[in-house]
Order: sequence, then C-alpha cells, then structure tokens
Amino acid sequence: MTQRGRVTRPTAPVGRSRRTDGDRGGDRAGASRGDLAARRTTLRDVIAPVVTAAGYDLEDVSVSRAGRRHVVRVIVDADGGINLDAVADVSRLVSAALDAAEEAGGDIVAGEYQLEVSSPGVDRPLTLPRHWRRNAGRLVKVTVRVERTDAQPAVDRQVTGRVVVADDERVVLETGSGQVEHRYAALGPGRVQVEFHRLDEIDEADEVDGDDDESDGDEHDAADEDDDDDVEDEER
Repeated sequence: MTQRGRVTRPTAPVGRSRRTDGDRGGDRAGASRGDLAARRTTLRDVIAPVVTAAGYDLEDVSVSRAGRRHVVRVIVDADGGINLDAVADVSRLVSAALDAAEEAGGDIVAGEYQLEVSSPGVDRPLTLPRHWRRNAGRLVKVTVRVERTDAQPAVDRQVTGRVVVADDERVVLETGSGQVEHRYAALGPGRVQVEFHRLDEIDEADEVDGDDDESDGDEHDAADEDDDDDVEDEER
C-alpha cells in the first residue's frame, strides 16, 4: 500500500512508502554524498517544471537520510507568499510527478521517503532579485563589496538597511545615512533581521482579525476536520 504525505499544517507529514526491487542492504547503510547529490539533481529536473507550471518558484530541493528513509524537502515561493492551501496543492502535484517519473524511469528516491513542502523561512538568504523584491520593507543585513578610488583592493563592509525598492538590476536600502543603491553583483547573501516590535504589531492585528471572525469559527473547524479525514484516508 502506498502512503502519500501531505503538508497542510505545521506538523510532520505522513511518510510515503513504495516498493523497491533488488537488494537494499547498501541503501540501509546510507547513501554517499555523491548519490544524494545525483538524486537531488534528478528530483529538481522532475519537480521544477511542475512547480513552475503551477505558478510558483522552486527555491530549493534537498534530499537527506532520516534513519531508513529519505526526506525530500521542497521549498516554494511566489509573489505575495505561500499559504497552506498552496502548499497542499504543490504537495499533491509534486507527489503525482514523482509517481509518474518512477513509473516511466525507475527509482527516483531509493526506498521509503517522506515528502515535505514548505515556503522559505525568514532565515533563508536573499540571493536572487526576486528574493529582495519580495522582502521590500524589511530590515536586511548584507555584505557589500565597496570599490576604492585609490587603486587599492575593494573592501567588504557590513550594511544594515531597509529594502526600499528592488528590481532586476539593483536594490535600494534605507540606512542611517540615507538611501543607497547597490548592484546585486556587489552584494553577498542578504539576511532578514527579526524586528520584535513589528512582530508585536502583527500579533495585535491577528487578535483584531480573530475578533471579527468569531462567527466563522465553526466553518473553520469543519474544514480542519475534513483535512484530518483526508490525512487518515491517505494513511490507510
């Protein structure tokens, strides 16, 4: 029997098992880094077209060992962010794509594996123009390579500023000395800084929204029960 994992809430997804042929003794001993890197490349080739066709960006695919099974982690994002419904949709699409690839060409991931689909966390580095664009308004720390005018080698400086605007060529940061423009070629990976006072504002907004939505509580609970039933059916 096949079990298909589905990430619809922040809990561990159900493991998805499938039949494998041949001797699995070597697989139990653990795959080498080269094997895992090859599987990651194969997984990306299968998953990327599906995620793109669904209107999302594939940020990362990783595969690792967890006991006797693999864990396949898929990170997706989009303008406006990713909600739980989108995560569930992508999880179903990716699972179906992996099934089809296995039927057509054999094992994609040897042995049992667990599929996890999620959105990027706040700790993921900003390395592409779309990452900077999607974090407009956030406080970011980044290493900037500064060219010197005295024929001396360039130097790296740590800069902290708020992302004002970002396009395909450059980002504008609001710093203590004003707005400064930087080309991406001069930037290292950016890191979003957690601002606790902004988290307090978000919590207060959630409380207000919760008061307004009290009348809808029963409907939300019913939806959660349907999700639980779906997961139980999938496990069976």
